[in-house]
Amino acid sequence: MKTIYILLGHIFLCLGLIGIILPILPTTPFLLLTAYFFAKGSKRFQHWFEQTKIYQKHLEPFIRTKSMTRKQKWTLMIFVDTLLIISIIIVSNLYVRIFIILIIILKHLYFHTQIKTTSS
Repeated sequence: MKTIYILLGHIFLCLGLIGIILPILPTTPFLLLTAYFFAKGSKRFQHWFEQTKIYQKHLEPFIRTKSMTRKQKWTLMIFVDTLLIISIIIVSNLYVRIFIILIIILKHLYFHTQIKTTSS
């Protein structure tokens, strides 16, 4: 199981690195998943990841202050909303569509009320 966690950590790390280059992909959620899977899979990988400049630049401020910049918030919300809207279009079940719409609403409420916005 630890091997799977480490493999998932590397996959999400690659997606996070791509997100740094491409503004379409949000970096922070992928790097958060990287940190989670490395922590579950190996203390060595967790320690290595926490020492990288990527972690220190993109995740450490979020973890320390529980806040994001307005640009980070909007990039993340637009990306996730796009994926959820595509799901609404693809799914034909009305109850699933309603559930996805509720997820979108709850996600926006959470981001606007629980995660502080910083100016940096």
